[in-house]
Amino acid sequence: MPQLSDRELKKGSAELLILSLVQSRARHGYEIAKLIETRSKGALSFQVASLYPLLYRLEARGWIEGRWVEKPSQRRRRYYRLTGEGRKVLAAQQQRWRQFIEAVRGITGVGFA
Repeated sequence: MPQLSDRELKKGSAELLILSLVQSRARHGYEIAKLIETRSKGALSFQVASLYPLLYRLEARGWIEGRWVEKPSQRRRRYYRLTGEGRKVLAAQQQRWRQFIEAVRGITGVGFA
């Protein structure tokens, strides 16, 4: 298994979280940030200053696609969805995380629910 540096691990986890959340349906940035915070029970959060540049990078790589949507009596929002290339990247990242979790479990003996 390839070794990941701490920085790569943090960067990869942020990408994995975002790609996972837009896998099932398109979501806007604020919704992505709130879901990360809610589903992690507050353990993880993204500030707008770091989330949007990451969304733009993922879009530039072709992993997600953004589209502006205007709804009556709401502000215009950019919704992001996973692309075909993004699905491939997500599958590969999920596999690496499974390997990482198994490696940690093997060393620590700690089981994960």
